[in-house]
Amino acid sequence: MSQIERETMDVDVVIVGAGPAGLSAAIRLKQLGGDDMNVVVLEKGSEVGAHILSGAVLDPSGLDALIPDWKAKGAPLNTPVTDDRFLLLGENGDVKIPNFPMPPLMNNHGNYIVSMGNVCRWMAEQAEELGVEVFPGMSCSELVYGDNGEVVGVVAGEFGKNPDGTPGEGYEPGMELRGKYVLLAEGVRGSLSKVAINKYGLAEGREPQKYGLGMKEIWEIDPAKHKEGTVTHTMGWPLGNNAGGGSFIYHAENNQIFIGFVVHLNYQNPYLRPYQEFQRLKHHPAVAELLEGGKRVAYGARAITEGGWQSMPKLTFPGGALLGCSAGMVNLPRIKGNHNAMLSGKAAAEAVFAAIGEGRQGDEVAAYEEDVRTGPIAADLKPVRNVKPLWSRYGLWGSLALGGADMWFSSIFGGTLLGTLGHGKNDAEATRRARHYEPIEYPKPDGKLSFDRLTNVSFANTNHAESQPCHLQLKDPEIPIGWTLPKFAEPAQRYCPAGVYEVVSDDDGSNPRFVINFQNCVHCKTCDIKDPPQNINWTTPQGGDGPNYPNM
Repeated sequence: MSQIERETMDVDVVIVGAGPAGLSAAIRLKQLGGDDMNVVVLEKGSEVGAHILSGAVLDPSGLDALIPDWKAKGAPLNTPVTDDRFLLLGENGDVKIPNFPMPPLMNNHGNYIVSMGNVCRWMAEQAEELGVEVFPGMSCSELVYGDNGEVVGVVAGEFGKNPDGTPGEGYEPGMELRGKYVLLAEGVRGSLSKVAINKYGLAEGREPQKYGLGMKEIWEIDPAKHKEGTVTHTMGWPLGNNAGGGSFIYHAENNQIFIGFVVHLNYQNPYLRPYQEFQRLKHHPAVAELLEGGKRVAYGARAITEGGWQSMPKLTFPGGALLGCSAGMVNLPRIKGNHNAMLSGKAAAEAVFAAIGEGRQGDEVAAYEEDVRTGPIAADLKPVRNVKPLWSRYGLWGSLALGGADMWFSSIFGGTLLGTLGHGKNDAEATRRARHYEPIEYPKPDGKLSFDRLTNVSFANTNHAESQPCHLQLKDPEIPIGWTLPKFAEPAQRYCPAGVYEVVSDDDGSNPRFVINFQNCVHCKTCDIKDPPQNINWTTPQGGDGPNYPNM
């Protein structure tokens, strides 16, 4: 723990992250405890929703459980899904996969195309009306521990450090927000969640977490081509055998479509460029025809948890718990996790409220873990737990056949044909040496359908104060050039969807240097996940920095 003297603020519950999980926990705590329950939500984005990026087709089951009258209260769920389409793409054509062979859980009937950023903004309003204190622009940089090693709070709102980490002229040390319990709802690969998982051994005995990189653009298209409520998912081209993944195209309101591309980060070829694969997708005839005459209005990227049931760590630790995507609650074949995030927030709140009512604090709330492992989240995740390992082992066709059969079996009989399969290597270990591959030549962007990374990053509205320390820390600054470059051709310069990392040399090609343009970072966390030697540590920058997504 830091030795800097800070003011302290004591509350009942501290929640880190104003996403669907954190806000659900805050709302439920106030529903249960009213004015007697003091709840604080800390959000690193400049406003609630600024760092929220999701597809998203929302299963409203989480919202139904939390706020049953959400429709009457004006929740921004305005576009019900009216049509589900699955396409298998080849380079120049596509084949529509009929809906009838799809397992029932793949049906989007009753779901909504939403901006999760706007859903979270609405949830924050509901929370504040109940008396929750929501503080945006407050990065949480440290966990605070009690005398027995339990988590008792967080450090939030530290500003004004020099690039070398020393206090600057206008340094503000921030505050210690202390609570009887601390709930970590930071989303995928959260920086404090990572600390808690390591400190308390929460991942011991579990499969490694697996991830995908999701990239998304919002387009305004020709109204004649817009079909509000249509949901399309594609597989196949352009990835082929290079990587797993696929695309989504959601026709939202106001003649907008949400188009995105997910690349599974267990790919082997270090020359693969996920961002360029996304840009290639938009030149497929089935996609280009839709986009032509339209304009891109937003861009962003975010890692997605894909490990599922067998990768979920232990959820509780002394003094706190992991919520939502901090623990990895995405249902991969459904490409949905927001409903589980809400359900986890609700469950954690109920367990914590009961514990506080019993006079407890600083211990483990085992009732939360029990709820997740036996309740609706388990019912959602357990039937699909083999889809990811099957895809990793047998590729697209094997996962479609075996994974589909396993899901059908589960929907009819419960259980699974295959038991619980393991994932094996983590995504960093999956990367193979560069000598096994040739560099991939990607077409240049045309500036109409496809764009270079830096141009697109400008549509994420990301910003970081240059005077602060770089939040992308190298455990050993010699490794990128001395080890990763000769062995893996330094893939950070290719997997990053924001152009943060470069290898630059003198004019004659000598003296290579690893450059980190942290100002470009959109907080996707891919570098923290995919770097082969696990040398890059993503930490939170000062509050308010990063992307400013309007309605992702």
